[in-house]
Amino acid sequence: MSLTLNVVEADRSTRMQEALALARRVLRNRLTAMGALIIGALVLLAALAPWLAPADPLRQDLALALLPPGPGHWLGTDEFGRDVLSRLLHGTRITLAIVVLVTVVVGPLGMAVGVVAGYFGGRVDAVLMRMTDVVLSFPGLILALAFVAALGPGLDHAVLAIALTAWPPIARLARAEALTLRQADFIVAAQLQGASHARVLIKHLAPLCLPSVVVRLTMNMASVVLTAAGLGFLGLGAQPPLPEWGAMISEGRRYMLDSWWLVAAPGAAILAVSMAFNLLGDGLNDALDPRQSP
Repeated sequence: MSLTLNVVEADRSTRMQEALALARRVLRNRLTAMGALIIGALVLLAALAPWLAPADPLRQDLALALLPPGPGHWLGTDEFGRDVLSRLLHGTRITLAIVVLVTVVVGPLGMAVGVVAGYFGGRVDAVLMRMTDVVLSFPGLILALAFVAALGPGLDHAVLAIALTAWPPIARLARAEALTLRQADFIVAAQLQGASHARVLIKHLAPLCLPSVVVRLTMNMASVVLTAAGLGFLGLGAQPPLPEWGAMISEGRRYMLDSWWLVAAPGAAILAVSMAFNLLGDGLNDALDPRQSP
């Protein structure tokens, strides 16, 4: 019994040292810092949108329709006279809310499927991974369109549809980690102490799979933003008059030759958010690379 306790305590000490080394690598990684800075700025803009927006994003004034960027309307107005900057700022809230909600669903779901499949193996692994392969066999956007078509258009249905199509890569990654770790000494020690399968999964395997899953989730956020914008562009996501970026591009595409700002502003915002999440994901991936020196 004392031997198994020593193994567990030694493993905990090792994991603490690894966590401290990881924190140092993350803090000095430039890609992570740059991506985090952009995401932090967007979160701040979203939080302060009601105070930063120069006008009500839903207020229409046809006398001000299609004004070019200038004083009073720094990003111009749309075909209904609504201030584009105000709509862009409030659209940041919608986009970040979609990313957070999808991540909250996809992370636990993908990790649960992958860790259970990798830990138990055999028939459990075969069934869960075949389900994962079925979802992966369809392009994400096409499958999301199918789900939204079945559920009906709307922001909540778009979030659910994106979540139902985004979990398989997380599951496969968590499974690979669990397959590697399930024969580790500290897992065997926990089992010898009488730990149940649920305790081994929750207390030991899941926390060790979490860093890789977080990196993959961060890198997937860019595709979540693009998929949400695509659904909004097709009229299946956020419904008018909500200022969602994809819907703004869809509404402005009829006037883009003369009123370029209607699509340029939300398009630049989508590009900035996608690039920020990619930078953050790449930076975290570099920081978590075991070949990097602590």
